[in-house]
Amino acid sequence: MIGELSIDLVPRLGPTVADYPPGSDFGPRVARSYQFVWLLRGSATWRWDDVLLPIVPGELLLIRPGMRDSFRWDPRTPTRHAYVHFSLTGHTPAAWPLVRDLTGRHDPMNALCRHLLRLGGECPPGWQVQARETLRLLVLIFLAAPTPPGGAGEPLPEPMVAMLRAVGEHWADGVARPIPMRRLAAAARVSPSTLTRMFRRRFGVGPVAAIELLRLTRAEPLLWQSNLSMHAIAVQCGFADGYHFSRRFRAIYGMAPTTFRRTPPETAPPSPVEPGGLAALLSLLPGAGTPV
Repeated sequence: MIGELSIDLVPRLGPTVADYPPGSDFGPRVARSYQFVWLLRGSATWRWDDVLLPIVPGELLLIRPGMRDSFRWDPRTPTRHAYVHFSLTGHTPAAWPLVRDLTGRHDPMNALCRHLLRLGGECPPGWQVQARETLRLLVLIFLAAPTPPGGAGEPLPEPMVAMLRAVGEHWADGVARPIPMRRLAAAARVSPSTLTRMFRRRFGVGPVAAIELLRLTRAEPLLWQSNLSMHAIAVQCGFADGYHFSRRFRAIYGMAPTTFRRTPPETAPPSPVEPGGLAALLSLLPGAGTPV
């Protein structure tokens, strides 16, 4: 398992930053440790054997021991380069990625890199322990294969993405209102029948039914982790009143929401959005957030 990795910092080699004047270069050298490199300003070209890779801010590069590589920094402007050298032991993947994007909306790697630099710059008591754990988490995320939007299959079609973007805007105030089919299709810029076929082929339900399941799922944390009344939860999930919410909740979960509230999570009915992969859509709703 990748989770068995053990990380240690190489003394005096980060996490920190270095500033380079225009046209600087480094190497060729043979790397003696693992190294993360990310640019804060400027650009660079990294060469490893036959690989010639442009590096810009927003990307994280992983260099491995034994690589014979070199850097050439931006010839026109100064470059600021952040880095950390480390050792790594434990089971490692057969295929190593070289670069990961730090700009993804839900990607924590950018925050972990910033935290590493803060620890290395301020050196609070016990900072090395925190840095090792932060670095270990960064490595685990970096090595994990990126998941395409919508789950483990192929990426979602653009009409679906556009529709979900519109749903997120409609729910931006935290209330998960129902949306008519004609509005969903208009946002997707396809006909209602085309959008329905896309959803049924991918998730086994149409778009309106999928949206209702997402709305009902948003009731789970409100039932378990709030004192809100059934009417208030119904309104948050876009239902006119507690009666309509309870009727639809019972139809999908097989029990009344009041019973669900008293049921421990480990014995409660499963989420209706997980079997068909609809759970992945929750992260694609910009501005919707999690109801509180």
